[in-house]
Order: sequence, then C-alpha cells, then structure tokens
Amino acid sequence: MPALIVIGTSVGGLSALRKLFAGLGTNFPSPILVVQHVGAHPSRLPALLSSPRMTFRHAREGDRLRPGMFLVAPPDRHLLVEDGIVCLSNSAKEHHTRPAVDPLFRSSALAWGADVIGVVLTGALSDGTAGLQAIKAMGGIAIVQDPDEAEEAGMPSSALEHCVVDHCVRLAEMAPLLTRLASGEAFLPRPAPITGATHRRELLEHEAALGLGKGDPMEHLQAIGEPSTLTCPDCQGVLWKIKGSSPLRFRCHTGHAFTGETLDMVSRATSEDTLWQALRSLQERHALLEMLRHHERRERHVAQLDEALENLHAQSHALHRLIEHHHQPERGMEE
Repeated sequence: MPALIVIGTSVGGLSALRKLFAGLGTNFPSPILVVQHVGAHPSRLPALLSSPRMTFRHAREGDRLRPGMFLVAPPDRHLLVEDGIVCLSNSAKEHHTRPAVDPLFRSSALAWGADVIGVVLTGALSDGTAGLQAIKAMGGIAIVQDPDEAEEAGMPSSALEHCVVDHCVRLAEMAPLLTRLASGEAFLPRPAPITGATHRRELLEHEAALGLGKGDPMEHLQAIGEPSTLTCPDCQGVLWKIKGSSPLRFRCHTGHAFTGETLDMVSRATSEDTLWQALRSLQERHALLEMLRHHERRERHVAQLDEALENLHAQSHALHRLIEHHHQPERGMEE
C-alpha cells in the first residue's frame, strides 16, 4: 500500500502549499490530501495549486485513493478516509471550522495505519495537533513546518509542543523529504508494538464515530472523556473534557470539538456579541425614554425620566468602555 500524505494548514497556507508542491517531481508516488481552512466560502484552491506536473481538484464522495491523486477538501465539508475511499461529511465543526484538519488526520490514521505521513503547515491556534497525535499512535510519520518560517506559527508550534514529531523542516527541505518518504527510501523503521495500542485505537474509533454522529454519543463520550462545567458555544450542550489530552481538549455529544485555545477564541467572540446586544438594548431604551419625555407634561414624571436617561447614558458609556477593553489583546495572546 503506498504512503498516504495528509496536509493541514490555515493562515498563510496557499503560499506554503505552492512552495511545497513546486518542489515535488512528476509521477509523485503517493496520494496527497489537503485541508485548508476555507469554511463555507467558495474556493479556487485546486486551480491555484495545480501545475503542469500536478493537477489538484476538490475531493468527491467515493474517490478511491491511488498514487498521483491530489485532492483538496471542498468548502464546508470534512475530508475523511475510510477503507481507502474518500468520504465527505457535513458533520459537526471542529475548532469552529469545517473542513478541519483533525478529522482528516484521525480518519487517515485509522484507515491507513503506519503508512500515513501527516504534515502540519502554517496556521493559527492548534488544529492538527490531536490529529497528528493520532497518526503517531497508529505508527505513522509526523512532519511539521519550522515555525520560524511559517507565516502563522500557531499550528506548527502546537504540534511541536504536544506531539512526538519526526521532522521539523523548512519548506525547501520538505519536498525532497516527502519524495524520499513516499518512495520508501527514508521510511523510519516500523515502531515496536506500543503498549496499549489496541486501547488507543479504540479511543480513536470512539472519537471518530462521535465526530461523524455514529452510534451512541454518550457511550463514546464516556469512553474518552468526563463531563465539565462548560457549555459548547456551537450547540449549547455540555462539553466533556477529553481524558489525558494535551493540549486540553473538549467535545460535546453532537460532535463539536475544541482545544482550550480554540474554545477561548470562540467564547471571546460570543461574549463580545453579548456585550454589543446589551449595549443595543440600553440605547434602544434610551431612545424610548427620550420619546416618552418629549410627550410627558407632568413635572414629577419628567424629573424621573431625566434621572433614568442620565443613568442609561452612564451605563451605556461604561459598557462601551468594557467592549473597547474586550478588544485589547490579553497578555500572552498578542501572537
């Protein structure tokens, strides 16, 4: 079975992918699957990556993987691998995005085992880290772009911090490395059987099934996690903390998944929306009270309305200052 190369990237991904693929020769011997965070937006990524030597296209449901097949996750669909066949899913978002990197890496590790080569390129936050851990757990190879070269160092830095990475290289070194690995010239010796490997596979299968909405979600969650006191920002269900996860990870029973970092990002955006809604409510009440005051003729009621308007003005001003403070980067989060 040929090696399967799976690549995940986000911010700065187009430039990095083009530089990487420019270094790959004709008749590349392995299929390549790419996830770039594009959300639901129309994407021309396959056309932008294609060249006379390599033709990319969006993956299609049922594609059978073979050497020389170069596929990109289509907008708003997770790209998955099962029994050597491509599956596309609109299942729950992971890291508040779809397509996400972790579902591709996780499913590839389960389907392709030790013949998977996972690559994490430039991108913010930590998508790809848990997926790379899954690839390593199944005996595959982990490659990470040198964070010093990455346009956005978050994803490669997270992978380096939390995964046993086989190669951390610059893009110029990555293409020849992938060529050697795909051709079998540089494959690492097959690892000795890992203690608890069967149990690790079972945990991955539980998480993969949960992400796809298959089986009993509570059975899957009980196998991999424990209830937290936090709420999923995407569906308002209870979040479960994944046991032994590094970085800290959470999932809900509908399949949404977050690291602590991505959960904080989404929660921060949600809290900002709530603050703006509160400010709008205060401003609308202020406008209403001004209308009432304009029509009020009783002196005592006018005084009460004036006092209420003054209080609302102060509250609105304080809330607006709070929103402005909310936009300021927190210490350690500037990058």
